[in-house]
Amino acid sequence: MSEWKPKRFWKKVNIASLEAGYFIKLDEKILKTPAKKQMVLPTETLAKKVASEWDQQAEEIDPTTMPFTKSANAALDKVSEQSEEVISLLVEYGETDLLYYRADSPPQLQERQNIGWGPIVKWAEYTFKVQINCGTGIVYIPQNEKLISETRRKINTLSIFELTAFYDMVSITGSLILGLAIINSRLSAEEAYQLSRIDEQWQLEQWGEDEEAQASSNLKNVAILHSEEFFASSGGN
Repeated sequence: MSEWKPKRFWKKVNIASLEAGYFIKLDEKILKTPAKKQMVLPTETLAKKVASEWDQQAEEIDPTTMPFTKSANAALDKVSEQSEEVISLLVEYGETDLLYYRADSPPQLQERQNIGWGPIVKWAEYTFKVQINCGTGIVYIPQNEKLISETRRKINTLSIFELTAFYDMVSITGSLILGLAIINSRLSAEEAYQLSRIDEQWQLEQWGEDEEAQASSNLKNVAILHSEEFFASSGGN
């Protein structure tokens, strides 16, 4: 028996603007999230992207073609209900950030890390007026409490939609610093993602391409580019 798929029931998709924000209307029905919340969007730009996804659906609805709708659902149904937990998880990335831990060998990999990561660490130190401790190996490197408090303060200024996108940036790269560099326009999402893959790329060069790993990397690259666009569409810088 074939799996049932939801069918398109509407003819027209429109955007309605009210004081609370922007709504999507499927004919006369206001679009709701899976948790039955009205999908109230913060900007017209984001509303247009979500509306376009619904307008482009054919006879059967395909959620895999609706990344902006998916992210908006996550913001309203999950992040809005668990914002403190999400912020705490992000702060934890900042305590053990990818960029703090450098290889102790070989020299060629060390050079790539220093060239790629060094300027971003210096940018973060200057931006947040803190000292960041870096070292080699995997032993935990304590960080200045001011770094934690300053990054938390920055994260607390984000809306739930921006926070949703930012969480994806950080979790994909494994680096709070790279995520902050994206939303502060120091790096593009593409640049940040490539910096997060320095170790992985080094291994590929030594041992050869891995099709499964490359496919996974491609999906992550698409996801982080989407998170950058979702952040900007939500009103972020």
